[in-house]
Amino acid sequence: MRLHVLLVILTSLPCKVLNEQQGIQRRVEQFFEASSHTNNWVLLVCTSRFWFNYRHVANVLSLYHSVKRLGIPDSNIILMLADDMPCNPRNPKPGTVFNSKYQHINLYGTEVEVDYRGYEVSVENFVRVMTGRVHPATPRSKRLLSDHQSNVLVYLTGHGGDGFLKFQDSEELTNVDLADAIETMFQSNRVNRCISESTVRTCLRRAAR
Repeated sequence: MRLHVLLVILTSLPCKVLNEQQGIQRRVEQFFEASSHTNNWVLLVCTSRFWFNYRHVANVLSLYHSVKRLGIPDSNIILMLADDMPCNPRNPKPGTVFNSKYQHINLYGTEVEVDYRGYEVSVENFVRVMTGRVHPATPRSKRLLSDHQSNVLVYLTGHGGDGFLKFQDSEELTNVDLADAIETMFQSNRVNRCISESTVRTCLRRAAR
């Protein structure tokens, strides 16, 4: 069996976000429907802070609910949120996050389990989760316990550019960092095959028009 990793990086550069989200969700469904695996794991990361980055939290929570609808339990989902938008004092509806102006579905509720919050969402912790090099006292809910028969989805949303993604507006995850983490997964038999997908370049081209 092979372990597949699907990497989806979504920046906040001007683009048709709704179409991108729908396309990502379709590809995620196809990815998890692959037959050459026995279990699925998901790492969802919102790297942005501050109220004006509300949409990034909505992005990651939308995908969180999508993968749960596919039958993936919270025990196999690691959710990292850099800011607490539901409790932000500027939120007109405390305790809620919506991905549509019609506000039909509250994406943040009692069923959402956040594993890394605030300043726990860092480049170091992200890389440690991917490579399995976490502190021995790290609880199971904060570990990516994938094996050679797992499909793993890694999704990041935030501000970025060509070759980097910002974390907390104070540090950057570069494409080299990400490549090194994936290579470490290969070397430690946490991954046998990597499927990489990015919407960064598409957004950059549209922004330049």
